[in-house]
Amino acid sequence: MALVLSGCAILPRSGPDDGQINQAAAIKLETEDATLGYDYALVDINKKIIPFISTDDTSSFSTFGGGGTTPPEIRLGVGDVIQVTIFESQAGGLFIPRDAGARPGNFVQLPPQEIGRDGQITVPYAGSLRAAGQTAAVVEGNITRRLADRAIEPQVTVEVLEQNFPRASILGEVESPGVFTIRTSGDRILDLIAQAGGLTSDESTSFVTLSRGGNNVKVAYNALTSNSRENIYVAPGDSINISSEDKSFYVFGATGDVGKFDFGSATLDLNGAVAKASGLNDGQADPGQVLVYRMENRNALRKMGINIDSFYGYEEEIPTIYRANFRKPDSFFMAKNFEMRDGDVLYVSNSDSVELSKFFGIATTTTSGTVTIDADIDTLTE
Repeated sequence: MALVLSGCAILPRSGPDDGQINQAAAIKLETEDATLGYDYALVDINKKIIPFISTDDTSSFSTFGGGGTTPPEIRLGVGDVIQVTIFESQAGGLFIPRDAGARPGNFVQLPPQEIGRDGQITVPYAGSLRAAGQTAAVVEGNITRRLADRAIEPQVTVEVLEQNFPRASILGEVESPGVFTIRTSGDRILDLIAQAGGLTSDESTSFVTLSRGGNNVKVAYNALTSNSRENIYVAPGDSINISSEDKSFYVFGATGDVGKFDFGSATLDLNGAVAKASGLNDGQADPGQVLVYRMENRNALRKMGINIDSFYGYEEEIPTIYRANFRKPDSFFMAKNFEMRDGDVLYVSNSDSVELSKFFGIATTTTSGTVTIDADIDTLTE
């Protein structure tokens, strides 16, 4: 035995073993407790708690919430170029002199003008008027009222020659990013993406972030194409950014495959996650100990009926282990309703019989090695 132990020191290895590392350390800060100091909640998954479990749609991803069936009203804005035309009922008025001669109509067309930074336009004899933020019809009415006491039964039309205000920008992973004018009839998000030449990234990994009024909302691109309510109308000043982001989860333990698995922008249930990992290892896994590690929202745990008052230092999310028991006959129905989240860790424990087999395997190997050594010593002594 002494010869065997001394021989272990000269066996090849890729680096120092744990004993050498411990011995050579100048300072040690070791942990002997069962855990590493992290408090966590252990939750068995069942039908009652599933409605409260958070998903990516309620954490880092959201919904546009539907945009109604009518497009937003397009109003005049700074930078728009308009042309004002004034009609009078007869010649000899403010704008149509008596000696005007033959003409196609009693009207005068003012030169085109751009709505200034102050939002104002200027009309002779009517002065400066507010145009930005108004509809063309409202501006027409305001000009008409100001000319009512000067012109002969005036009527006014306002024509938009160039729209520069009702615009939205498309950024990110599209063929031709830029700023696009919103039509008066209305444009939806997918309309503007099409005007930008379409996506340059894979649809399954693409997200659409809408910025409006200081708020940002991110939705999976597939949600826009599959749910018409998400394909809302674009409003002036909107910014739409297309990004490509893979959601992923990690798998360890007694599964057919381990590692990092991507699932794009789509939703993935626990059944799908286990399938991506090539299922449970029949000769190794404990089906009753399929664990999902994640940071869970405090409110979600509270709604499940869990007392979280003892968790200090966790303001928004609490370390949580969800445990699924695949020994139950209805487990696959349960797993279908459990959505994986980006960053989840799926771990499957070994069954107790595997650990016992490991012990007997080591014991058998050690015993056979001892018998071999004894035989070698007997040979030498002979």
